[in-house]
Amino acid sequence: MASRREVRCRCGRWMWAQPGVSSIQCSTCHTVTNLSSLVDIARGANRVLQGLQQLRRQHKQQPPQYQFQQQPIMAQPPPPPPRLLEPLPSPFGKKRAVLCGLDYKGKSYGLKGCISDAKSMRSFLVQKMGFPIDSILMLTEDEASPQRIPTKKNIRKAMRWLVEGNRARDSLVFHYSGHGSQQKDYNGDEVDGQDEALCPLDHETEGKIIDDEINKILVRPLVHGAKLHAVIDACNSGTVLDLPSVCRMERNGFYEWEHQRAGRTYKGTDGGVAICFSACDDHEASGYTPVFTGKNAGAMTYSFIKAVKTAGPAPTYGHLLNLMCSAIREAQSRLASDGNYTSPDETAEPLLTSSEEFNIYATKFVL
Repeated sequence: MASRREVRCRCGRWMWAQPGVSSIQCSTCHTVTNLSSLVDIARGANRVLQGLQQLRRQHKQQPPQYQFQQQPIMAQPPPPPPRLLEPLPSPFGKKRAVLCGLDYKGKSYGLKGCISDAKSMRSFLVQKMGFPIDSILMLTEDEASPQRIPTKKNIRKAMRWLVEGNRARDSLVFHYSGHGSQQKDYNGDEVDGQDEALCPLDHETEGKIIDDEINKILVRPLVHGAKLHAVIDACNSGTVLDLPSVCRMERNGFYEWEHQRAGRTYKGTDGGVAICFSACDDHEASGYTPVFTGKNAGAMTYSFIKAVKTAGPAPTYGHLLNLMCSAIREAQSRLASDGNYTSPDETAEPLLTSSEEFNIYATKFVL
């Protein structure tokens, strides 16, 4: 038999409710309390409490299923997918370089020693000039990565990487050893009516990289305080960066600047400095010779590296240029004494061009 139950009113008075009564009125405040709603609330709370207690018992008996699924994955992670293309180094840093060496292997116009030139330049920059090895981007036919092959697309991409985000005090180097060429100038910005060009590995199908484009990519983005040095070991390379000032030096060391701008096209920088050492003038051929090292080597690349190494600390541009010309003239004399024919490849002498005129005997060369 059901017994009475005690109910508390909102006024604080306790009342006894008979079994089966659905409501009760307080004798003090006359408030009517609905007993059926209290029963429903109590029953709902009891069901929630019972459900929680059941879940707790199940958790103690067996861990959740997802734990058994995760353990094998953590123990044996799947191998990473193969990387087909090697990412370019970060462009940001005080020193960085792009070095291109093209032997055109298997071609009738193949060269000897250009890949070796690029490797020699890398060793020189790292060991002598303090360039971090991971800040040097090599493009040669010997590279394993598809994006390190010196095609037109990859050379363009590398040149953009070289000057990307350049800042004050950055030292940038662009070295190219391979074929150079000339073609007709169609926009009227050349004094001689000819554009100079570099010949990438796929130039027969994709075309050459002309000086207008090289100037736009490498030269014009240079900001105040940034400096670019280019070393171009190629035929017809005198003004291949389209820099407006050409340094004409005589054998006695006297020099004068020659203005190269034609038309109104701006060929300078955005405040920075660009200087180029070229193997020869625009109408001349450069070449390689075994006289220097016993192996085929670009005369320009070898004489540049040797001049910097032997010039002593902080040489001037004039001093370097004289040392380079002397080294090449010495090679000519040795060839002549051996009875070998001296072709135009051995008679060409280096040429200096710049985005601005300066005193080459007072300005220090610093990489």
